[in-house]
Amino acid sequence: MKKPSVNGERLIESLETMARIGATEKGGVCRLAGTTEDGDARNLFVDWAKKANCDVAVDQVGNLFCQRRGRHPELSPVILGSHLDSQPTGGKYDGAFGVLAALEVIRALNDSNIETDRPIEAVSWTNEEGSRFPPAMMGSAVFTGALKLSDALSAKDLDGCTLQQSLDQIGYAGSMPCGNKPAHAYFEAHIEQGPILEAESKIIGVVEGIQGIRWFDCTLVGEEAHAGPTPMPARRDALSGAAHLVQQIEAIANDHEPNGRTTVGQFQVFPNSRNVIPGRVCFTVDMRHPDPNSLVSMKDSLQAQFKLTCEKTKLEGKLEEIWYSPPTHFEQTCIEDVEHAALLHQYSNMRIISGAGHDAKYMAEVCPTAMIFIPCKDGLSHNELEDAADDHLIAGAQVLLEVALTKAMETE
Repeated sequence: MKKPSVNGERLIESLETMARIGATEKGGVCRLAGTTEDGDARNLFVDWAKKANCDVAVDQVGNLFCQRRGRHPELSPVILGSHLDSQPTGGKYDGAFGVLAALEVIRALNDSNIETDRPIEAVSWTNEEGSRFPPAMMGSAVFTGALKLSDALSAKDLDGCTLQQSLDQIGYAGSMPCGNKPAHAYFEAHIEQGPILEAESKIIGVVEGIQGIRWFDCTLVGEEAHAGPTPMPARRDALSGAAHLVQQIEAIANDHEPNGRTTVGQFQVFPNSRNVIPGRVCFTVDMRHPDPNSLVSMKDSLQAQFKLTCEKTKLEGKLEEIWYSPPTHFEQTCIEDVEHAALLHQYSNMRIISGAGHDAKYMAEVCPTAMIFIPCKDGLSHNELEDAADDHLIAGAQVLLEVALTKAMETE
């Protein structure tokens, strides 16, 4: 059997071509889930997959599966992939690298005329980012049964559009039942989205797991009043209270160093008029830690600080946890497969924990799973300036090819 190898030039060209869809001025992409740009990216991926002789299927939540047949179609497939949707000011490698590296694995196997025992599928999961439709990793959550299909399809963006409506509009409201589909293994290639690999001069991150995540929606309500006549002591300023609470939220992360993370990423002020004291503020809280007990402690601290802020500032409010993703540990054999593949090609590597959530989190609940990280420049992601070296992208895809081929030749 000819030893397969990825075509680096083809992989990079595919990434650059995909990056033109939703391209931004600073070199990033804006492809929010369910938008026209998301649909165009899906269309391009489907076109390429069909040219690689893949069978294409779309499930009811819009997850897109492109299968390369194996000798034994009754065997469960090896699934590879990530996502094509992005943040509003996203980078061109976050998610897209994993999808197109999966496609490159299929193309490389075709080039070498290798027939695997198991099918191999390249998948693009729906709404991984959760930017337009919370929660994140929605497609894989529904696929694995962690989220009800009806809850996902009824999720609304800030304008009231549902995921179901958006999938209908772009033509990716599939008919295939979501889930009940066995998988032999799942691997996801991704940029690290952090600075560790670059700082350690490592090419491959052998990902052992994903830290836990909690998402909260917070609302503080005071009283709108005229900015001129209302004395400072008489005010019930919702924004002033929110500003105080945001500082306490940052302190919670600092109290749980070095792994604690808290972020207030979305902020809405009402009525948002320059000469009116804000009467209501809504914002989000993203809280992360690899240790579940620490994450509980951080949640307790947030609830205590929220209550204290309301009492001190004479505000009313609501703090609601809308999503919890527990810390995830990947399957040891899959981790070792990634490590072996990196060593086989003499790529420098290290074990690492993912700071970001990924679809691999949910897939780990239903099949053996692992991830492959490569460095990104300055650790920057969720940013238009996100970048990765071509040779690192190629190395990550080559490791993905090695582990996929190993698993696809397993008959038991």
